[in-house]
Amino acid sequence: MHSTSLPTARRRLLGGGLAAAVAVAVLPLAAGVAVAAPPPSTSWTDPDLGPNVTVFSPETPVAEIQAVLDVTFAAQKDNEMGSERYAYLFEPGTYGTATQPLLAKVGYYTELSGLGEHPGDVVINGKAEVYNRCLGDDGTTNCIALNNFWRTLSNLRVAVNGTGQDGCRAAANFWAVSQAVSMRRVDITGANLSLMDYCTAGPQYASGGFIADSQLPFVISGSQQQWLTRNSSVGGWSNGVWNQVFSGVEGAPSEAAFPKPPYTTLETTPVSREKPYLFIDDQGRYNVRVPAARTNSRGITWGAGETPGRTIPITEFFIAEPSSSVQEINNQLARGKHLLLTPGVYDIGKSIAVKRADTVVLGLGQATLTAVGGATPLTVADVPGVVVAGVTVDAGTKESSALLQVGKPNGKGGKSDPANPTTLSDVYFRVGGPHVGKADTALEVNSDDVLIDHTWVWRADHGIEEGFTEGYLGDTDRWRTNTGRVGAVVNGDRVTATGLFVEHFQEHNTIWNGEDGTVVLYQNELPYDPPSQAEWQEPDGTLGWAGYKVGDDVRQHQLFGGGVYGYQRNAEPGITTENGFEVPETPGVRLHHVMTVHLDGIGIIEHVVNGVGGRSDQSTSGTPQYVVDYQTP
Repeated sequence: MHSTSLPTARRRLLGGGLAAAVAVAVLPLAAGVAVAAPPPSTSWTDPDLGPNVTVFSPETPVAEIQAVLDVTFAAQKDNEMGSERYAYLFEPGTYGTATQPLLAKVGYYTELSGLGEHPGDVVINGKAEVYNRCLGDDGTTNCIALNNFWRTLSNLRVAVNGTGQDGCRAAANFWAVSQAVSMRRVDITGANLSLMDYCTAGPQYASGGFIADSQLPFVISGSQQQWLTRNSSVGGWSNGVWNQVFSGVEGAPSEAAFPKPPYTTLETTPVSREKPYLFIDDQGRYNVRVPAARTNSRGITWGAGETPGRTIPITEFFIAEPSSSVQEINNQLARGKHLLLTPGVYDIGKSIAVKRADTVVLGLGQATLTAVGGATPLTVADVPGVVVAGVTVDAGTKESSALLQVGKPNGKGGKSDPANPTTLSDVYFRVGGPHVGKADTALEVNSDDVLIDHTWVWRADHGIEEGFTEGYLGDTDRWRTNTGRVGAVVNGDRVTATGLFVEHFQEHNTIWNGEDGTVVLYQNELPYDPPSQAEWQEPDGTLGWAGYKVGDDVRQHQLFGGGVYGYQRNAEPGITTENGFEVPETPGVRLHHVMTVHLDGIGIIEHVVNGVGGRSDQSTSGTPQYVVDYQTP
């Protein structure tokens, strides 16, 4: 929608079932009332982005926007396993004033993005924030950010203004998040950025996130256990807990004193490509900008003007809604269309098949593909230049062999192009959580020259699955019901991952068989729930499965900044894992700044890598065991 009229925005909110208005009462649709959705529009200036996308104009009163965002946040702030999805897009202009700032809080499955060609074209005079969730019975204690997942902030400037907030809140823009959260193309001015919410009752833990292509003030890392900042600029960085990684970041701290503080700093990023973004041009037309890939890059892409890349008119996209059939989507892809997935949950009983080079699949508002009947929801052919971004893929109740497959297993790498890698940006995976999930492998990469730019591959350690009590402590039933053997398997050569987060799978969480792979930040938590040591050991008797396994025949591989964490609670006298990392002993396989840490419970990780490095157990709880460099002479 490229319109400044308020009624249109309200109609879209009605379609999403929200109640929001200023001086006008707007009620949700009655439960069970079927409303026929109009066919999606391909208008260049007024595309139909579905009922759960709202486009704001700078002419919209601040109070109106604030009310809409507040209603959504109230519905989404604790809706961790819900099916609602929302995107709020801002046309170029300024939102909020010096005396009436726009104070946006971002909840689960919510995206806030600007529609400018440049981040500075959309200015939020106020804040865009995420606070701790307070899980105590009184709603004000046990405040943590450990479960603050699935949300997006992109392509805008936040001119921090805390007018009306208390002194603690007004001092910074808070972004207390963990996995599956990205901040991209964001310019923050006027106050610090805090990655920890220190204004609520403790313990205030946070567990990792991702920033790219952003210009930041001084950053307070606080309790963040691990973090990746890539191709950005920072005005300073306060501290680190276990594992803070900087890649191609201007102003990044030095790693010379590692591990105190635990900084890993790469001057440049080996391979990068920024996530595609929607924007409105000077003629009011919607487009998608697809940034070009870069090698050995540093800093933001938009500092000198337009981000290098190509522009695709919105008319060249098939705009899908959850009611769209896979057959219709595949027919449109076969006709040469790109794919825009509007917010919602899509039941996928047959693979969405991307076969054409340079195809873009872009999801808004955490669009989610759920496997049905054991399907692989998304496959990408052995072709170069495909970009999949902003999509979550969920396992279904019948086991899928994979949730996303890039290239055929016997494709021998495919027709790849190092200068134009197939790219996965903010693509997340989930096995269990909202419902029982089963997958042999979540992410399988068989093609060569692929870039994985921020992913969270998660076998759920908690959820609301039917037949389970909510929670995870002491729960062994999920081990046999929510099954996920391996999180990520990489068979292709020259694959790069920037921000690879993989957790809780039942064998090796990551297996890397391809040659000449590069990983910049790896984060892994071993599964909480093995019922016994016998069910957590390799066939040859090795105790446990390393969280990161490089294939025995690999001769070239490098990892910068990696952590494997242990939190087993369920078996007496405890679960032992021999190594956090397992790699071939050859000079070309190099691990730089890797660690293990014992979080809680009774589990043990004997060594960091290949029998080297200290033991992580109750005696070292919370204290990482580091290996600075692992390389066989």
